[in-house]
Amino acid sequence: MNNKEIGKAAVGSMLLGMVQTNCYFVYKEDGREHKPGVKYDDSTPVVFFDPADYGDKIYEALTDRGFKVDAIYLTHAHFDHIGGVKELSELSGAKVYAYEEEKKLCEDTEYNLSAAYGMNLTVKPDEFLRDGALCEAAGLQFKLIATPGHTEGSCCFYFEDDKILISGDTLFEGSVGRTDFPGGSMSTLVRSCHEKLFTLPDDVVVYPGHGGFTTIGDEKMYNSFL
Repeated sequence: MNNKEIGKAAVGSMLLGMVQTNCYFVYKEDGREHKPGVKYDDSTPVVFFDPADYGDKIYEALTDRGFKVDAIYLTHAHFDHIGGVKELSELSGAKVYAYEEEKKLCEDTEYNLSAAYGMNLTVKPDEFLRDGALCEAAGLQFKLIATPGHTEGSCCFYFEDDKILISGDTLFEGSVGRTDFPGGSMSTLVRSCHEKLFTLPDDVVVYPGHGGFTTIGDEKMYNSFL
């Protein structure tokens, strides 16, 4: 878990699923330790991104540490990013949000690759959002940035005040997301990175869907795919 000063956004993470997906939860740091079994009169709300699997386990782990899920957002709807959505939403009562261009992957098990693994996963977001939408949850504000390429409706979420980018499978440390799946396009992904992400400040910390975190500045300088 990466904590910042009190009042600022902090990022926690869980590594889940068969392809080791990074699931993130962002919350306003309040000085609490959030250790397992520590009980508080009120829980700290979080925004949860890409519940990859075991929604019940995510809910239990967060609750045990004094967190509650305020909202669930998806960077895209491949099977390895949505496996825990249904359970987590039902247990927490949190609404689910996705970019409007990702509707097909949310509904089509062939397109989101879950059918190939015998999972047949679908997800029904409570609301589809537009590019540039200003989102508010858990006392935080962040923006949806459409970054098609990995999928037609891939997006990132940018916390401007705290210089945090939840990048899904668009941008990785030293790499980018695959584009050989249905709806993928390498030229579109490269354009998304250059026009949408590389215009952000160099010190923005990038939290990708797989692998380690990085910064916009490092990727501009060292990412050989871009």
